[in-house]
Amino acid sequence: MRAEAPPIGSEIDLSGWSRTFSEEFDSLDISARGPGTRWIAHVPWGGDFGDARFTDPAPGFPFTTRDGVLRIEARKVGNVWRSGLIASVDPQGRGFAQRYGYFEIRARMPEGEGVWPAFWLVGIDRSTATAEIDVLEYYGAKPDLFKSVAHVWNRDGSRPHYSDWSRSPAPGATTAFNTYGVDVEEDWITVYFNRRAVWRTPTKPEHRQPLYVMANLALGGGFPIDRTPDPSVFEIDYIRVYAR
Repeated sequence: MRAEAPPIGSEIDLSGWSRTFSEEFDSLDISARGPGTRWIAHVPWGGDFGDARFTDPAPGFPFTTRDGVLRIEARKVGNVWRSGLIASVDPQGRGFAQRYGYFEIRARMPEGEGVWPAFWLVGIDRSTATAEIDVLEYYGAKPDLFKSVAHVWNRDGSRPHYSDWSRSPAPGATTAFNTYGVDVEEDWITVYFNRRAVWRTPTKPEHRQPLYVMANLALGGGFPIDRTPDPSVFEIDYIRVYAR
């Protein structure tokens, strides 16, 4: 029997939880693909997506930290857009991942059509399917909204892919720092904005495994980038993970 889901609009209380991961961005421990750093700068399985190339870290670009805030910058280098991504495991699966719990980012979105920042989780085991939870996808063409999606991408073609999604209000997304979080439980995936539940979906079996963390500033996502501000900056105050 499925457990009762948190009511939409309810506030999550973390007082009885323990913090298992805390990135405050006083500095940034990152390499292109590891090993031995807290973050890598590409998706662990390789390849890019969107209309900007994710770039190896270099002094001053695409990552900088200032006063405890990570700035991921997208800008044109020649005629090519470049930007940044951080992932908490390397291609060998070494790094931080957690089965169940509350995953949260506090961030301010960039303005402008074509920006596509995200905060998302992916399952360690990709042998037969990729389990993905997009806690936050923000499209600059749709300000004051954010999209959340639960995906299962089946890799062997034997079953159709699965997606369930919702758009939620995010007032002040570009003018203030807000929190975007997800509580992944055995029965329910519940998304929170400023720690109030805005959407939930049943947990698929593929999501009942350790999930690692990614955040990035991509461009495009189905929207044109000819009017995207150059540069554009996604600001992240912290990323934290909790366990009951």
